[in-house]
Amino acid sequence: MKKTTVFNIQKFSTHDGPGIRTTIFFKGCPIKCEWCHNPESQVFAPEIMLNKYGKEEWIGKEYSIHELVKKIQADQIFYDQSGGGVTFSGGEVMAQNIDYVVELAQECQRLGITVAIDTCGVAPTENFRRILPYADLFLYDLKFIDSHTHQLYTGANNHLVLENLRFFSDHQAEINLRLILLDEINADEGTAKEIIDWLTDEGIHVSEISLLPYHDFGRDKYDRLQRTCTQNFTQPSDEQVMSIKETYQAAGYQVTIGG
Repeated sequence: MKKTTVFNIQKFSTHDGPGIRTTIFFKGCPIKCEWCHNPESQVFAPEIMLNKYGKEEWIGKEYSIHELVKKIQADQIFYDQSGGGVTFSGGEVMAQNIDYVVELAQECQRLGITVAIDTCGVAPTENFRRILPYADLFLYDLKFIDSHTHQLYTGANNHLVLENLRFFSDHQAEINLRLILLDEINADEGTAKEIIDWLTDEGIHVSEISLLPYHDFGRDKYDRLQRTCTQNFTQPSDEQVMSIKETYQAAGYQVTIGG
């Protein structure tokens, strides 16, 4: 029986795609973003984490496909009424056992439940090729357009990220491009114009751009995992974010803040 490790199942989510959703957070990620607010998502195996009262508890539980489908299907009436569905997130869902992920998406499709994939793009293109027929939307994180900067802050270059973004665009996938904004690093109009130029030159088609200002809500989790938090970022001002939003809108993109 195929199983994989999940660290959270969030019901009635409104931030991971349209409508009311159930978001499945798969455990394990191939990159380590320095601003990560879910450090419990980084390791693939279950691990011990202190809860807010200082008591040890296991983070991560193995689920069969049948078990997850049962939890997803329980709220199908809300998906149907709101235009929602299920979102596979993480960690990085596309770095999991791809046979499991594809079979889970196939079962959701069979039940009439739409599937969104939240991904950083750091996974084999073949994995995305296999999931493409069963996913309705891709929430695609483009951390940095510059590969050196991507390597510096995530531990990996962005070659696969850009390659897979081209793949989705070439195959007319529905793409919501999500952009983290870090003050004094990439929260400026110059970076926005660089991304717009790349998207234009490569002929990349996205349905929406979501701007995600940095926040430090997960800093306490590092202590609870007995890890060192190296975050040293600043949230961009509302004025900066609005200016960047206007830059993308002027280029013809539909833009939202947050998500």
